[in-house]
Amino acid sequence: MIKASDVKELRERTGAGMLDCKKALEATDGNMENAIDWLREKGISKAAKKESRIAAEGLTQAEVNGNTCVLVEVNCETDFVAQNEQFKSLVSSIIKTLLNSDVTTMEEANQLTIDGGSETIEEAIVNFVAKIGEKISFRRFERVSKKDSEVFGIYSHMGGKITSVVVLDGTSEEVAKDVAMHVAAMNPTAINREGVPSDVVERESHVIKEQVMGEGKPADIAEKMVVGRLNKFYKEVCLEEQAFIKDSNVNVLNYVKNNGGSIVSMIRYAVGEGIEKRQENFADEVMSQVKGA
Repeated sequence: MIKASDVKELRERTGAGMLDCKKALEATDGNMENAIDWLREKGISKAAKKESRIAAEGLTQAEVNGNTCVLVEVNCETDFVAQNEQFKSLVSSIIKTLLNSDVTTMEEANQLTIDGGSETIEEAIVNFVAKIGEKISFRRFERVSKKDSEVFGIYSHMGGKITSVVVLDGTSEEVAKDVAMHVAAMNPTAINREGVPSDVVERESHVIKEQVMGEGKPADIAEKMVVGRLNKFYKEVCLEEQAFIKDSNVNVLNYVKNNGGSIVSMIRYAVGEGIEKRQENFADEVMSQVKGA
């Protein structure tokens, strides 16, 4: 019988998860030191200690299988590792595993057996961390489906730093790829005005109104100016209203319409977006090491 207190102690000593600690103790008949070695051998202890580190580099990647496309982001700590062929192979294995499944949550995804082998995605990442010595994080994925009449457009920028996927109806893959390129470059937050959250519109309207009133305009003029500036805001954030990157004389909606199509969906991943990156000063780091020597 494994004691909860032993599991707690092992967790504190190794930084591994509670479940992994319990497994280690069970595998070693409750021997603490052997359990620590068991975790180290599995790479779990080493990987757990890196969890507090920031992984904001990495790759985004999208692949298609029939009417399904999967987009993933896998992070690491340095761009050097992101360009490593073994890391790229890991990302490809993850995405192929997802394409061959129907899971929709990260919890389910992490428990999938990778590449028809014996490791789960979660275990493969832990073992890779132990091998390369950097924190690796399978951060997110999205499954996108289309109808037979629809086409995918996929565009990857800077070797996977940004990847976008769009679905268009009634037009060609070439047009869809053009729109995906636009999405990657211009980062629209919604397809059209209806897709912009109401709280975002309200906040933007409030800011614009305060700006206009601060300019000393009468209330009736201010209201009209708010409408005008809000329209400009929509042109900046809505895909359909943005000037098309390859021909600024038309917006994206008209470019797609002129090619017989309509926009169904879009998604864009940028590596590390939303992750607070640690600001490090190399000179200060070296000096701190010198002083501590």
